[in-house]
Amino acid sequence: MPLSVAVLMDPIGAIKIAKDTSFAMLLEAQRRGHALHYMEQGDLALRDGAPFARLAPLTVRDDPAGWYALGERRWRDLREMDVVLMRKDPPVDAQFLYDTMVLDAAQRGGVQVVNDPQALRDCNEKLFALQFPQCIAPTLVSRDPGELRRFVAEHGEAVLKPLDGMGGRGIFRIRAGDGNLNSMLETLLAGGMHGEGRHFAMAQKFIPAISAGDKRILLIDGEPVPYALARIPQGDEFRGNLAAGGRGVGVPLSDRDRSIAAQVAPELRRRGLRFVGLDVIGDYLTEINVTSPTCARELDAQFGLNIAGQLFDAIENVPA
Repeated sequence: MPLSVAVLMDPIGAIKIAKDTSFAMLLEAQRRGHALHYMEQGDLALRDGAPFARLAPLTVRDDPAGWYALGERRWRDLREMDVVLMRKDPPVDAQFLYDTMVLDAAQRGGVQVVNDPQALRDCNEKLFALQFPQCIAPTLVSRDPGELRRFVAEHGEAVLKPLDGMGGRGIFRIRAGDGNLNSMLETLLAGGMHGEGRHFAMAQKFIPAISAGDKRILLIDGEPVPYALARIPQGDEFRGNLAAGGRGVGVPLSDRDRSIAAQVAPELRRRGLRFVGLDVIGDYLTEINVTSPTCARELDAQFGLNIAGQLFDAIENVPA
């Protein structure tokens, strides 16, 4: 049965269709005969508690010369939709959180929201991984520069990162004794002299296996796609993120990858996190991406998969 599918995403005119997982979802939904509707952050509203959105009918095609066409935008009750794909990229700031609260109201009205709005609020992509301490490398999250300095000294080499970044932005690799450490911490913590206003930062023991790639493992309803995209740093760069210049190479899941996925999966299912990307370096889980995980198109192209098709199989199998 055809569904009404709305997507909340960043401006569609600016995406790179060869790498955009949201676009893969839209192509697949359209292929199945579902009606597509498009919205951005400014298109959400609550009217007396009811969720509304300024929706534009959307058609897509896999053509870099012109990949979308929008109809006339008009305000509609979001509960008229069967499915909402929440695919807005970070930062998960106050406005993002307010968006999820509008989507809460749609979900209460019977709409499938992928991923669950409350889970998007609760599951910070860096902190959520810490719920699985048996899977992670030594990690410290703190606002205290002294504690972070001690962590670096203890482990000899570490990676420092903000809790709200994406695409490798704001990530530093540091060795004990490096004179740049204080400056890096000032940049990351960016707050008052005594902790007031400081931001949390994360320090993780450096994992040398990054040279073989930062693997992205995609899970649909807790089931892993059998291949991961290893994002391999290039040149002098230590970050594997594709946005930071990493090269994506598809690899079969290892036994350790499958073990990590199996340990995380029950909690993903419990929280309604239906499309998730695990980041794994060597034997260690480093992040759980829940907002707008990517890499589906690259894996599809390398292995003849249809990851968006697997997702829509799952969406269509939910009882009305």
